[in-house]
Amino acid sequence: QTHFLSSLQTKMSRPVQTRRLEGTDKNIWVEFVKLAATYSKVNLGQGFPDFPPPDFLKEAFVKALSEENHMLHQYTRAFGHPPLVKILAQFFGKLLGQELDPMTNVMVTVGAYQALFCCFQAFIEEGDEVIIIEPFFDCYEPMTKMAGGTPVFVPLRPKASKDGKLMSSEDWQLDPAELASKFNERTKAIVLNSPNNPLGKVFSQGELELIADLCVKHDVLCISDEVYEWLVYDGKKHIRIASLPGMWDRTVTIGSAGKTFSATGWKVGWTVGPNRLLQHIRTMHQNSVYHCATVAQEAVAQGFQRELELYGKADSYFVQLPKELQQKRDLLVQSLDAVGMKPIIPEGTYFLVADISKFKSDVPDVPDSDEPYDSRFAKWMVKNKGLAAIPLSAFYSGDNKKKYNHFIRFCFAKEEATLKAANDILQKWKQEKTSP
Repeated sequence: QTHFLSSLQTKMSRPVQTRRLEGTDKNIWVEFVKLAATYSKVNLGQGFPDFPPPDFLKEAFVKALSEENHMLHQYTRAFGHPPLVKILAQFFGKLLGQELDPMTNVMVTVGAYQALFCCFQAFIEEGDEVIIIEPFFDCYEPMTKMAGGTPVFVPLRPKASKDGKLMSSEDWQLDPAELASKFNERTKAIVLNSPNNPLGKVFSQGELELIADLCVKHDVLCISDEVYEWLVYDGKKHIRIASLPGMWDRTVTIGSAGKTFSATGWKVGWTVGPNRLLQHIRTMHQNSVYHCATVAQEAVAQGFQRELELYGKADSYFVQLPKELQQKRDLLVQSLDAVGMKPIIPEGTYFLVADISKFKSDVPDVPDSDEPYDSRFAKWMVKNKGLAAIPLSAFYSGDNKKKYNHFIRFCFAKEEATLKAANDILQKWKQEKTSP
């Protein structure tokens, strides 16, 4: 009896955490989602719409749930529900100018997030370098490290806008010589995110050709995160890097039904690429999640079927959604500009970044603080003003966290009432600042 009790009280002393998890435990979303839930009256932080998905998609989900085919409640094919991979192969084959085999060139994942994780785990190992363009969606760095790789960062550098005009995400550009200097014999992959979260930058044909030429020259893979592919504004065009010469064979393109159909909670994503790459991602997938929700895949398949029939037509959701979001973007741009928080006008996505320099008097600097200024500012803003946003420094690494610490990111994929409520907070704040 005594021996049994003493063995229960003996705590484990050996380290349990794997080395590859070191330094990857902190997550900006966990912290700021909790703050927003506690304090915010208006949440423009985390990137999800507060408006519903389109009716045709909801109807497809309800139909899939309620119709006689009870097999939709059971497992489907592990690498993607056959109706979904078939329509994705058709749809993206048309966009990429490739004949796609639904069984070998397309794989369905639990959101784009799992697609990214599978890519890093399948391709990256100890000693490999991965080029990441800053600012970057924050999971690229920990996912590289967890696979044993070394992230190598190259920043988009802002060029000052002329004539006092607002800056555009187009003004943030790669330095070609600086980018080329990051490629060497250890470089295994580059991560491209266009349209880019958080800036909303849509990479131009010339910029993509620069990246493609370096990938071909150094025999490097491209992990292309294109989840915001339909959310492009002002007549800009999204170009798929896999469609450029020499790139199909070395690119995995990642997409998301959450972003495509405004249903982020469904967690349906996909990868498109050559079988020689996808076969390794399938191995990762089958040994991790194995399978994605059948009913959600069925509904997304119906959504794409509709969009293929309406492709390029006025009533296509892929035409309507960016029009609606461009109006929402412009509303938020006006609100921020009117109070002196200088927005950078995004060419795509549902995010915009704003310069908070003129608001620094509200939140004094703390010299020698380890926490970037914009992080303290965003926390102060949600607690004192009830408005939630995300600090841009969360999308940078190392010294650049301090260099780009006077910007915050807002999400404008919100109901008009939400954006109006944000405007009211900003206007009241401005009045408080200017009143004697």
